This record gives sequence, structure tokens and C-alpha cells, in this order.
Amino acid sequence: MTEIIDGEAVAADVRDAVSEEVSRLSDAGVEPGLATVLMSDDPASETYVSMKQRDCEEVGIESFHVEIDADAPAEELYETVDDLNERDDVHGVLVQMPVPDHVDKRTVLRRIAPEKDVDGFHPENVGRLVAGDARFKPCTPHGVQKLLDAYDVETEGADAVVVGRSDIVGKPMANLLIQKSPTGNATTTVCHSRTEDLEGKLADADIVVVAAGIPEFVDGSMLKPGATVIDVGINRVDADTEKGYELVGDVDYESAADVAGAITPVPGGVGPMTRAMLLFNTVRAAGIQHDVAVDLD
Repeated sequence: MTEIIDGEAVAADVRDAVSEEVSRLSDAGVEPGLATVLMSDDPASETYVSMKQRDCEEVGIESFHVEIDADAPAEELYETVDDLNERDDVHGVLVQMPVPDHVDKRTVLRRIAPEKDVDGFHPENVGRLVAGDARFKPCTPHGVQKLLDAYDVETEGADAVVVGRSDIVGKPMANLLIQKSPTGNATTTVCHSRTEDLEGKLADADIVVVAAGIPEFVDGSMLKPGATVIDVGINRVDADTEKGYELVGDVDYESAADVAGAITPVPGGVGPMTRAMLLFNTVRAAGIQHDVAVDLD
């Protein structure tokens, strides 16, 4: 019988651990703080930021929020990030993506101080991740690692396939899976839009992580029986529902669940973990900046 990987439950455990560390930091005179910056009129982005603020409140992290008009000059965003970098009460800085077209995304990511880059996207933090000395692991791939660990999915010696090569998920996910660690040591293949014979690659995979950004891209016919399937995607598609749409992943859940040994649902799988790991990174950042040990790994 296929095991459903409950991201909500594992995320709750992560939040509990984070909350305990927030209390320990408070006893040491440190109050962890996360600043979010929104330069968009996109309702989805506004919702994501609101959720992150609520998450902070739940675990005792101070939340600061800055909104910038989407038509404002790019320099206003850059200067806002500079100001947040200088604030002692802000330990993590997150600029909600996407930013407007007239703003250079790479400049934004490089502007955030590496020690406050709780997304883990600054080049310095990317380099440390690749070198096996991560300061912050990107939230979604790290969340996937936590799910695999929580459900005792054996990664050592396993054949893993990551479908997608984004800087946010695909590349760091593959890097984490190949590293020497209790949740690594896998033989990992990265597939993408130019990959030939994707079905052949997936057919031998013990672990499949799909982050292609294409609704229901992978189905059960492509999977090895008993494989662990992690669906990172979340897509809004038209449907005959009250809202006029439904949320689906990058995996065709019904057909995949008939074949997989374990699978994440959408929603309720990877999504909650991404948010939980942001809190995790913020508390780590506070500990690093104040030289206070934090018991999170």
C-alpha cells in the first residue's frame, strides 16, 4: 500500500524544534527577526508573504515587512535591502519573488548580506553548499531532505532522479542528494527539457523528485514500482469547482500513487516544508550572527 508522505505533520515537528530554539536564543538575549520585502501587486505573492508572517508569529520570530510600489525604481529595492542588512534586529532578509521586470533579480540576490540570506541563494551560500559546508540550505530542497529522513527513505546507494534544473530547487536538490551525509550518498541524475528518454531514466529511479513546473508532467507509467515520489510542483489549472480551478502537482497523483511506494500529495506535501525551513534558517542565522549555538541540523 502506498504511503502518503504528510508534509504538514513533518513541518509541525520542524516548527516545534524551531520554537524551542527561539526560546533558548531569547534566554541568551537574542530575538530572531525575519524581514520580508514585497515589490509586487501579485495576489499570490501577497498571500505567500502573509503566510510567512503568520508562521513567524507562531514560533516566536519577530516579523518585519516592507512593501515597495511595483513601479518604483529598482534602486529603491536595493536601498531597502541595504538598510535591512544593517539592522541588528533583522537576522534574515527575504525578497519575495518574482520582482518587476525592471529590477534585476541577480542584483537583488547578491545585495542581501550572505549571513542574512535565509533563502540560500547568494553566490557565497551556493558555493558553500556545493563545497559541503552549507551555511543555509535552500528551503525547498532542505525540506525534501527532511521528508525523506522522517519517512526513513534510504538514500545511500539509491538511484535518484531530479526532474528540473532550477537554481531554487533542481540544482541544490541534486547537490544535497549526492553529498556524503545520512540523507545523501545517492547516485543522482538531473533531467530537464532537453533530456532524451526521460521515461528510461525514471524507470530505474528509486527516488524521484519532480520540480519541472509542468502540471502532471510525470505519471505512474513512467515510474519504477515502489519508488519514492516527491512532487515539488504546485500548479493552478482550470476545473469545474467553486473557485474555477484546482491545485495539482507536477506528478499525476492518481496514477503515480498506484505505483509508488511513497508519495507526497499536492497540496500538503512539500509546500509546508518550504515555509518551515525558512523559519529554521532564520533561527540559524540569528545564532550565527550572535555566536550562540543553535541545536538545529
